[in-house]
Amino acid sequence: MLQQTQVKTVVPYYHAFLRRFPDVSHLARADMQDVLKIWEGLGYYARARNLHKAAGIIVKRHGGDLPDDIKLFRELPGVGDYIASAVLSIVYGQPYAVVDGNVKRVLARLQKIDVPVNGSASGRAFKDAAEGLLDRKDSGKFNQAMMELGAVVCTPRSPDCSNCPVKGFCQAFRTSAVDQYPNRIKKPKTPLFHIATGIVHKGRKVLITRRKPEGLLGGLWEFPGGKVKKGEPAEAACVREIKEEVNLKVRTDEHITRIRHAYTHFKIVMDVYGCTYLAGRIRLSGPVDFRWIRLSEIDDYPFPGANHKFIPILKEPPK
Repeated sequence: MLQQTQVKTVVPYYHAFLRRFPDVSHLARADMQDVLKIWEGLGYYARARNLHKAAGIIVKRHGGDLPDDIKLFRELPGVGDYIASAVLSIVYGQPYAVVDGNVKRVLARLQKIDVPVNGSASGRAFKDAAEGLLDRKDSGKFNQAMMELGAVVCTPRSPDCSNCPVKGFCQAFRTSAVDQYPNRIKKPKTPLFHIATGIVHKGRKVLITRRKPEGLLGGLWEFPGGKVKKGEPAEAACVREIKEEVNLKVRTDEHITRIRHAYTHFKIVMDVYGCTYLAGRIRLSGPVDFRWIRLSEIDDYPFPGANHKFIPILKEPPK
């Protein structure tokens, strides 16, 4: 849960997750939709899918016990060097150095490492630096201290150098160059996509579709729609995308709202339309499942964050 997500955001999800799935066996037996529902809003849903798969493997192959062999542990879905090093050092006291964004920043300033933290070569360079400093007799505590130092003291902006316990060893501090580290490659401008989404009404029910289990937002439910082509009116795009995705002919009746949402590597502006079903039988092209549901049932399904920005409007009683 802490991958790409702050602790203060994770804490309530963590407690709710443990109440629902108190051990690995409960998680392994759970339906994937239940896991996605309780993860809803935390984002980066591949983490939830991988956690669920990993629980199944741990139960089936390892008798419910977390493997303490790094090779076996790295075979679990979603486990990379960071998770493997963190868990094996903190839980089992094994001598593996943890490298996350906070640790990279600390190392870059301590040793004036010029390798860009977001560059392709940064992984090996910072891992070697971390391994060189690692206290192999108490690796778990050392790793937690390094992560905490970066999170609390050696922050990206306005680091608290005067109270830093390792300022005497920090090359950047001693040369008054703290603000020059870490080095970072400037990212290109984040692309923006225009999306048209339709709330298709058929009697008292609306149509929702489920995304493929893999990829961005995999396994989540959403309202049908897609990208608006250059020069295409959003209303026309909505009708076209619904026809392409689910083979239904619809009519747009009203523009419900426009929302904006940011993902890791792109942003969207989404126009949401109320639509009426006219004709056709559903044939899916892209989605893997569909439901006609009452709006009162919508909370039973996990939706992406972008959809949650307009779902409250849909729930409002008609004026």
